[in-house]
Amino acid sequence: MAIDGDSLPRGLSGKMFRTAAESTTGVVVLGGSSGRVDVSRARLFANEGTTAVALRWFGGEGQAAGICEVPLETFFAAVDCLVELGCKRIVFVGTSKGVEAALLAAVHDSRISAVVAFSPSSVVWGNIGAGLDDISWPERSSWTLRGRPLPFVPTDPEWRPEYRDGLVAYRSLFDHCLKRHETKIEAATIPLEKSNARILLVAGRDDALWPSDKFATSIVERRAHAGLPTQLVLAEDAGHRVLLPGETTPRSSLHAHGGNDEADARLGQLAWEQIKAILQ
Repeated sequence: MAIDGDSLPRGLSGKMFRTAAESTTGVVVLGGSSGRVDVSRARLFANEGTTAVALRWFGGEGQAAGICEVPLETFFAAVDCLVELGCKRIVFVGTSKGVEAALLAAVHDSRISAVVAFSPSSVVWGNIGAGLDDISWPERSSWTLRGRPLPFVPTDPEWRPEYRDGLVAYRSLFDHCLKRHETKIEAATIPLEKSNARILLVAGRDDALWPSDKFATSIVERRAHAGLPTQLVLAEDAGHRVLLPGETTPRSSLHAHGGNDEADARLGQLAWEQIKAILQ
């Protein structure tokens, strides 16, 4: 079973888990916009013989309150930590908004061997919440690199919400913004053709939060043009939430996820078989 490990150095925030045996594979687990530090998922990966870090990358001490101009150097520092512990292979595991960070990190840090991307985006979006200056509007990039904000696809404050099961379904907002700001897409696209990391994408076609299935397909196509293989696990009836074996992650009370418990778990089981192959 996974046990608590050393505290995180260099101003990093989160929790580390590892088995008693020496591990040469390090995993960085990034949650989504909820801000949850996903310790349960990190334990799951640690139980597979890895050193796993559930990283807090916003909302902590000294960090932006929201996902606003978060330095990619935060994630490079997590790689530094695992390398110093003797890890030879680094795998990033991102969920939703955390996938943007995971994929961008893989583009800019060649030490990252693989990325597992649950409900991914293929482009950078604007901030969710306030930055270090406590200002959330006007819209800014979610990420910076060497102090410079990355290009992003803007949202539309005049979008009229759509509802599903009494909750806001944001998928149509992202579809709308991609059409409205078509000229922004190329600059905001995460350039995964520049990364040799192994990429595993996991998405449900019933995702009600954003079109992760379309994003995943576009990533596959873009990397294929560059001669880079990409693994894709898609499910027709699964939603935004993917449940790995043993997980009971609750649904959001703020927005619609789509899918259902059974479908989300089936997708997670299919993905888990591919994930274990990556870890080994």
